[in-house]
Amino acid sequence: MKKTLWIMTCCLIAQLASAQAPKWADKAKKAVFSVVTYDKENKIKGTGNGFYIDAKGAALSDYTLFEGAERAVIINADGKQLDVNRILGANSMYDVVKFNTAIDKKQATLTLAAQPAKVGETVYLLPYSTQKATTLQSGKVTAVDSIGSHFYYTLEMKTGEKTISCPIMNINGEVLGLIQKNASDDSMESYALGASYGASLSISALSMNDGALNKIGIKKALPDTEDQALVFLFMSAEQMDRDSYLSLLNDFLEQYPNSMEGYIRRANYYMLSEDEAQQALADADLKKALDVATAKDEANYQVAKAIYGHVLSLQGKEPYKEWTLDKALELARNAVQTSGQPLHIQLEGDILFAQGNYAEAFVSYDKVNQSPMASAATFYSAAKTKQLMEGSDMNEVLALMDKAIEKLNKPYLGEAAPYFYERAELRAQAGKFREAVIDYNAFYDAVSGDVTALFYFQREQAEMQCRMYQQALNDINKAIEMAPEDVDFLVEKGSVHLRVNQLDEAVSVFRKALTMDDKYAAAYRMLGYCQALQNNTKEACANFAKAKELGDEVVDQLIEKYCK
Repeated sequence: MKKTLWIMTCCLIAQLASAQAPKWADKAKKAVFSVVTYDKENKIKGTGNGFYIDAKGAALSDYTLFEGAERAVIINADGKQLDVNRILGANSMYDVVKFNTAIDKKQATLTLAAQPAKVGETVYLLPYSTQKATTLQSGKVTAVDSIGSHFYYTLEMKTGEKTISCPIMNINGEVLGLIQKNASDDSMESYALGASYGASLSISALSMNDGALNKIGIKKALPDTEDQALVFLFMSAEQMDRDSYLSLLNDFLEQYPNSMEGYIRRANYYMLSEDEAQQALADADLKKALDVATAKDEANYQVAKAIYGHVLSLQGKEPYKEWTLDKALELARNAVQTSGQPLHIQLEGDILFAQGNYAEAFVSYDKVNQSPMASAATFYSAAKTKQLMEGSDMNEVLALMDKAIEKLNKPYLGEAAPYFYERAELRAQAGKFREAVIDYNAFYDAVSGDVTALFYFQREQAEMQCRMYQQALNDINKAIEMAPEDVDFLVEKGSVHLRVNQLDEAVSVFRKALTMDDKYAAAYRMLGYCQALQNNTKEACANFAKAKELGDEVVDQLIEKYCK
């Protein structure tokens, strides 16, 4: 009997709450809507609720409803269906998602409460309804917890599946929070996440790595500032397929129509295609970038860089219309004339280098190297250019490489390796073999010993020239160990033994080489020379003859000396 009376009392309270609905209820209910989400097969994934929080179409709902969804629609209080356009933020822990839709005429929105509710305060649950009559459910706040500067409410109120993500309102018609999934439909206690927390969700530059957002297939909004949005574009480039990335670029330029860098990035996207129509779009974007830019020097630099990079990628193929190195140089020089920035001068030098105009390229690189931008890379560019200039002094080239290495930070890591390798090669060409070995060793250390058989062969060549015979033998043995099928390495090993007068070892190695390649003329000559030194003239002359038969051009002197 008591149980029956209690149920009747609850029903009476609910009826009174409905009958005494606040004045704001009729208007506020139009901000609440139903949500339908769809999966990859375009089948309904789930249905739920949500509500608008601003006049631009931003709204809140529960994350669970959107997780795994590829698209979603809302049905407002007037029965009109609108697409969910963009996800504006998400948090799986607190089960909330922020998104936007197209804006209906005179769309009603809920105002976020300026102050949190207090314990004991009466609050109202505003359900989704297409009915004319407004039915509210009321309850009391029993606890208020903080989430940073936001709040989480415990309510004395019975709620169920159909009320998840419906708004909780205060007496003034301001939204306090959204109802969350209850542990039990029979529980008389409910929970609501503060609406201000959901409203604070946003897309940041690093949101491409947000696991919660990535589980929603619906498009994500861009960050609210151009700088953050540009970083977002950069982060997205490697993670999206081409079509999705183009769509993102289009969204960016729709949101930031005067972004020079946005047009440059989309142009670079189109320039990857060999289709002339795509290249025409790229050309239009490059021109638009020059047109909208406020910093004309930067625009000229960026367009010059894009054209220069594209021409290099063609590898001799015909470029699109005026996308030539001459055009890139013109634009780069426009940038240099306006700003004089070392970065722009560097590009000018790179283009001149690509044109084979090494003298002028060196002038540009030299200017950069006299600026604060001077680095290992810029001195390296100058060194390579000087090396290719007619009549250049190898000592001047090496001096520039010395400057490049001076700019490297110690301890030397992998990024330093190419500089030491290049200087080793240059030192070997200049006859400075002992110094070359030192650089080869530095290269070896910089790459932690992760080298090829060819490296061991090259270091062995330098070691032989400065009479480091044991090191040379060790290196050529290592080369053979790594590439046992390479007969050249085996012949080189034989020559090392010959050089140190280890004739028996040399003969054995040359014979092994000839079993691998019986047409190797130099191996016959060197084998014959070893035999001649061992006074085995008959076999020596036979091998000399075989070398001559195979076209060896050096063996005639040995024949003259030992076989006449």
